[in-house]
Amino acid sequence: MSEEKLDVVLYGATGFVGTLTAAYLLRAAPVDVRIGLAGRSQQKLDELRQRLGGPALNWPLIVADSSDRAALDAMVRRATAVATTVGPYSKYGFPLVAACAEAGTHYADLTGEIFFMRRVIDDYDDIARRSGARIVHNAGFDSIPSDLGVQVLHERVAADGAGDLEDTTFVVTALRGGVSGGTIDSMRVQFQEMAGDAERRRLTLDPYALSPQRDKEPDRESSWPRESDLRTATYDRELGQWLAPFVMAQVNTRVVRRSNALQDWAYGRRFRYREVMGGGAGPLGLARAGAVTGGLAALMGAMAIAPTRKMLDRVLPKPGEGPSEKTRNRGHFRIEIHTRTTSGARYVATVAAQGDPGYAATAVMLGESALALGLDGEQLPPRAGVLTPATGIGQPLVDRLRAQGFTFDVRRA
Repeated sequence: MSEEKLDVVLYGATGFVGTLTAAYLLRAAPVDVRIGLAGRSQQKLDELRQRLGGPALNWPLIVADSSDRAALDAMVRRATAVATTVGPYSKYGFPLVAACAEAGTHYADLTGEIFFMRRVIDDYDDIARRSGARIVHNAGFDSIPSDLGVQVLHERVAADGAGDLEDTTFVVTALRGGVSGGTIDSMRVQFQEMAGDAERRRLTLDPYALSPQRDKEPDRESSWPRESDLRTATYDRELGQWLAPFVMAQVNTRVVRRSNALQDWAYGRRFRYREVMGGGAGPLGLARAGAVTGGLAALMGAMAIAPTRKMLDRVLPKPGEGPSEKTRNRGHFRIEIHTRTTSGARYVATVAAQGDPGYAATAVMLGESALALGLDGEQLPPRAGVLTPATGIGQPLVDRLRAQGFTFDVRRA
């Protein structure tokens, strides 16, 4: 095996999302980009490389188990950037983060696990700052549309001199896709952890769980109400429609608030942010919002209780399983982010893409995140540490995703 320096190593390449990301990199990366495929099974890596064919036949294979720190250290020393799909991250992710943080190797993952991210911040932010590593969580549908969408919204408002962002609402207006066993397994692990740990439950419910300076967040001011996630179907007069809770809001909102704080609250000290599903207006909108709310509550309730969680395990996808190619190709998402600024101006950002959000589109987002970290160098924000997509990659990733057909538009309403 050649020990040449690699621009990007894809870890967990033989898993469901890893395979999709490897295929995307083969399709989209310039031929001179040095890419490695990594995982714990030499046989599976060989089989994947043969299936990919073409230039991928020359990609180095790296065998490293997630618990083998020496192998991980050797892997990350070869790489400018590592992208990992190996979850649940709270079970398998800490050794790789530690290796990257210590070696100064950039890192991107697909985690949606708040406790994992909080512990990484606490344990590895200072180490990564010193080494120059960018540790970027949430480099997929969790939470690139949210994080980059608000970032481009803020930049347009700032360019117009229209003040700071205040009430900001992310509304999912269209969403179609499937679910994989890996996602289900991550949800299962999080519910199990919360069931036995009151501190983890408290952390998960804290709207500023990922803040770098919790005591400086706006809700410490008695005059400013505490942020909270939407939990019931609600009519919003300003938006003119019924709203329902969005299943990914609990993670995405914390990530966006962390981006604001890491940039010295550049979006505004009175920035308030929520994420919802749009149901539409009138009785039909109420029915849709009610159905989404009820279905989500039923799923969360079933996942939280051990006996019903076991029943769901019999019918839900297993790790390594996921939606068909037809389902992935037919998927899409469209999001509108509405804001009101301190000057009274209103703006709307639109973020959209074709492809199943959690799989086809996420493979693009993770792949381009890895390429940006591995190739874009001085174009990246001048930061190191445990970061977010907006603060760790920022505009280079927006530009890359636009080149792949993603929409990031902002208009004044």
